[in-house]
Amino acid sequence: MNVSLQNVDKVSALLTVDMVKADYQEKVQAQLKKIRKDAQMPGFRKGMVPMGLVKKMYEKSVIADEVNKMLGEAINKYIQENKVQMLGEPLPNENQQQLDFDTQDEFKFLFDLALAPAVEVELSADDKVPYYDVIVTDEMVDAQVASYAQRGGSYEKAESFDAAQNDMLKGLLCELDEAGNEKEGGIRIESAVMMPSYMKVEDEKAKFAGVKPGETVTFNPNKAWEGNAPELASLLKMDREEAVKVTSDFCFKVDEISRYVPGEMNQELFDQVFGKDVVKSEEEFKQKVREIIVNQFKSNSDFKFLLDARKAITEKVGKLEFSEPLMKRIMKTNNPDKDDKFIEENYAGTIEVLSWQLIRDVLMAQAGVKVDQNEILDAAKAATRTQFAQYGMLNVPEDMINNYAAEMLKKRETVENLADRVMDSKLTDVLKEKVTLQHEDISAEDFGKMMQPAE
Repeated sequence: MNVSLQNVDKVSALLTVDMVKADYQEKVQAQLKKIRKDAQMPGFRKGMVPMGLVKKMYEKSVIADEVNKMLGEAINKYIQENKVQMLGEPLPNENQQQLDFDTQDEFKFLFDLALAPAVEVELSADDKVPYYDVIVTDEMVDAQVASYAQRGGSYEKAESFDAAQNDMLKGLLCELDEAGNEKEGGIRIESAVMMPSYMKVEDEKAKFAGVKPGETVTFNPNKAWEGNAPELASLLKMDREEAVKVTSDFCFKVDEISRYVPGEMNQELFDQVFGKDVVKSEEEFKQKVREIIVNQFKSNSDFKFLLDARKAITEKVGKLEFSEPLMKRIMKTNNPDKDDKFIEENYAGTIEVLSWQLIRDVLMAQAGVKVDQNEILDAAKAATRTQFAQYGMLNVPEDMINNYAAEMLKKRETVENLADRVMDSKLTDVLKEKVTLQHEDISAEDFGKMMQPAE
């Protein structure tokens, strides 16, 4: 078998594979013998079918299978051994002749290869990239502390309803007839729970002002929530479609009023948020909270830095050359359900992303940086901790973190995304060492506006 590569230009090549009978004959014969050994045909015992009959029935399909298998192996081996930097998969050349396994025993295969363009990039301290340091204020720390305290609070009984406190009412809810009496066969819900503070109509909400346990309020749920299906369905314990049809007045006899009281700034709260005895005073607690906020903004600042660095480096490298016809064929192969309009509309964006990936690979290779499985696992754990932290759960047991991370890594797409995240993090560290960072203090509000996508 002979495999050869001929460059058409800098970014495309023609790969030719010549295969003769001697290349595949031995494997074909071995496969036919295996088929004969297991063949069962009328008039013959198992394994005793004449080889001539086996060949007549199976040889052409076996040749096709073995040739295709050897072809794929030969191409992969050639590309790996010769370190061919190609994009996508080999594409059948338009001059490829139709194969006829009935009349041919020698085959020539032609493939078009899209070659990766050469990338030259050298960075130094002369390259300057802005880096935005978000200012963490005492107000931001206090707000986060209050949030933790809120999550660590509990409900306590109240003597009267206060809408400003988002009090929760529990009692008997009954549907009324037109005369204002309990409707016979109407809706009646024991231990109904609702929060009038969230009613949309102020007049209905005002009916509950100052109500005390043992007192009864008449109101109209449909009016109070302006026909909101989810709210009504939750209150009336029925399907949304049916709940919105209920327009009657109801009476609510208050049995109990509960008021949420935020957690106190004490050791119990400190342990709940950060783990037992990690912090032991309000001052230490606030300092720890500040560190969390600083780290959160640092991640955002790093992300913005990488975006700005990508733009600056891409402009410095200049436009990379690609074989447009081959790249569009690759896009079509990868998106078989899309039409030519889709390919045309998305070509420029695809090339922009691909160009950065090639530049990034060169920068990582220059720095000798790679991504291994342990780092991907660590990234999965970090992502899991971040998800828990969004709900105020900072002190999550390690075995739970490991279990959640393991589930994440079962999905190939997730693994690829995490690998990209690790690579970007490492590249950020590399670039920080190579270029000059132009630090600039910025408020969280202005930074947020900066990160909003352009309309």
